[in-house]
Amino acid sequence: MSAKIVEHTKLKSREACRFDGVSLGEVMLRFHTGDVPTARAHDMRIFQGGGETNVACGLSYTFGLRTAVITALVDDDVGRNILNQLRTAGVNTDHVIMFSTRNDGARFSTDQKGTLMNSINFTYNGAGVIPSSTCYYRAHAAVRELRVGDIDWTALFGEAGVRVFNTGGIFTLISPTSSELALEAVQAAASHGSYVCADLNYRSKVEPDKVRARKINRTLAPYLGFLVGNDSDLEDALGYETKTPSKPGFDAWLAVYKDTVKTLASDYPNLSLIGTQWRGAHNADLIDWGAVLYDTRAEKFHVAPVREAVPIIDRTGGGDSFASGVVAALLNGHDLQTAVEWGASHGILVQEVPGDITMIDEAAVRSEVERARKGGGVKAVR
Repeated sequence: MSAKIVEHTKLKSREACRFDGVSLGEVMLRFHTGDVPTARAHDMRIFQGGGETNVACGLSYTFGLRTAVITALVDDDVGRNILNQLRTAGVNTDHVIMFSTRNDGARFSTDQKGTLMNSINFTYNGAGVIPSSTCYYRAHAAVRELRVGDIDWTALFGEAGVRVFNTGGIFTLISPTSSELALEAVQAAASHGSYVCADLNYRSKVEPDKVRARKINRTLAPYLGFLVGNDSDLEDALGYETKTPSKPGFDAWLAVYKDTVKTLASDYPNLSLIGTQWRGAHNADLIDWGAVLYDTRAEKFHVAPVREAVPIIDRTGGGDSFASGVVAALLNGHDLQTAVEWGASHGILVQEVPGDITMIDEAAVRSEVERARKGGGVKAVR
């Protein structure tokens, strides 16, 4: 590791950069079946979303920050729908690579037969004792074709300037070439002084081979400043086992998670922040919700108020919104206690609305922070 990794206390200034946040990852068109299982669904709502790109959307729409995404789409009606939704969230799409359908032999070209396609998924919320379920179609997605050399990192990080760069465990493991591109990206970001973060976000449907996943993630970890991962992610994606008690409450979970995080911080001294959200599920639509952020330099854990027995309508995107809430607070110069509370609040709010991102404003996040601090209820706004 040759680059000096920037810490969260040394973020580039807004004035020095074109972008506050840039995300590298897959973005999908989501068919949301609501309260009807996909196999029996007739009516569906359409959203865009992706584990990495949701962070950019949250930073832009909710917190008013300047963001962009790096991904690839096929230039057809589905791809343009996704592109337009990203723009609606306020995200700059100039760095989205569009594969034409001219089939002319160019590097970013395909046919109109679906040889390459845009990633899609069908998501059922679940209810009560029936778990949520997602069916993915991504094997021939354009984003899987991206490889080293496709992105001009010098133009992005060196000339335009990026304060925070993020990617994650979904994109990193999605194809034989994506891990190499992700490594190239975090190395370039770190060398140009951007703060680099990644959410491990391990998905067995993306990479069932945990040995391969750990090998790849361990090559990226030395270039990160902020790592997001719960106890299962840390084990599945990096190999750190947490002896979690059966069905633990937040306090019992946190006690064992702390030990794992301290070991991780010792092994990767480049990390200045480690954190995650915590979900204690009573059933598919009733959860407890918490969050923790570890300052490795001060060796201090910052914990958000735990929300208990909160009804939700859509569990997708909670972790992504936690990450964007934390990053937004850092970009705005707030302390780490505020950061973890913004993350927890943004993370619970996204689960109260359909879709992968909240599409609410910062005032709603601040209001939820105050409500949770006071342990109050919810009043009608008239």
